[in-house]
Amino acid sequence: MLIISSRVAIPDAEIEMSAVRAKGPGGQNVNKTSSAVQLRFDIDTSSLPDLYKTRLRSVKDRRITADGVVVIKAQRHRSQDRNREDALQRLGELIRSVMRDCKRRVPTRPSRAALRRRVDKKVRHGRVKSLRRPPEA
Repeated sequence: MLIISSRVAIPDAEIEMSAVRAKGPGGQNVNKTSSAVQLRFDIDTSSLPDLYKTRLRSVKDRRITADGVVVIKAQRHRSQDRNREDALQRLGELIRSVMRDCKRRVPTRPSRAALRRRVDKKVRHGRVKSLRRPPEA
């Protein structure tokens, strides 16, 4: 059971995990062991509350397919058990991040002195450029 919050948890039956071959270095052992783990979680058929489902579907994340399936491949560790834990942890972080509200941006205005400095700099730059022109005959 993957615990998301005090009220929300995902049963193990809804999470599909399979062992796959890991990419990258690992010597001769990498060719004969399947230490990487691919996790698949279907958002629509899960027991998550509807608010979680709609927010997950609206997130632009490459790990969520067009069909609404979260696919996470964990291959950081050399053991399959640690990769399984890593995949579950990453799924939990993804779901928790969806429920965090982002801070609203408070629009700010530049100070009067900053505006003056900007205009002065533009005027100075314009003078420098005018000095580059050939003299008028």
